[in-house]
Amino acid sequence: MGIKKEKIRWHEHGPGELAHYAKKAYDIEYEFPFGWKELEGIHNRTDFDLSRHQQATGKDLTYFDQRFTEKFIPYIIETSAGCDRTLLTVLIDAYDEDPSRGEKSSVLRFSPKIAPIKAAVFPLVNKDGMPEIAEKIFHDLKKKFKVFYDDSGSVGRRYARMDEAGCPFCITVDGQTKEDETVTIRDRDTMVQERHKIAELEGYLEMKID
Repeated sequence: MGIKKEKIRWHEHGPGELAHYAKKAYDIEYEFPFGWKELEGIHNRTDFDLSRHQQATGKDLTYFDQRFTEKFIPYIIETSAGCDRTLLTVLIDAYDEDPSRGEKSSVLRFSPKIAPIKAAVFPLVNKDGMPEIAEKIFHDLKKKFKVFYDDSGSVGRRYARMDEAGCPFCITVDGQTKEDETVTIRDRDTMVQERHKIAELEGYLEMKID
């Protein structure tokens, strides 16, 4: 999901931390601004759950393994990962303030895999047939991706809005587009702009997202 590896660590539960049912337990911890906190817990609960259930109900909950011709009560490995803490983690990890983009310029550096908007489509100006080409690209791409169309304000302001929304790629239709059917694609993180054929856009986004 793009979370920085250096901000993640394993924490093994010591004897005083283990739950009474656990043989071993680990937490995956993330370094939040307020300290290291659990992101996900993984516990080896042994056969505690099923053996207790078997005792209480009198039902046989053993499993017969044909490979070794033996019966046993299965162990349960419990993993607990919360949606809210994961969302908080990716938001904290993605948030950045980049002075090189202007005063009070903020960027959400989401991995393209989880970015809520995969790409934005702009006409450079609202004339000379550029909006019509941009709208067609937008409607073609939205069949497969979550994309956004924006034609208000300067291109710089549109880039800034998309940076704040975490959109990784901005596609701009300009004067050259009508000549050779190419557009510029701006990368949110590097701010590098490259020209690509309109016909290549779907494959480009698929490659970058995957």
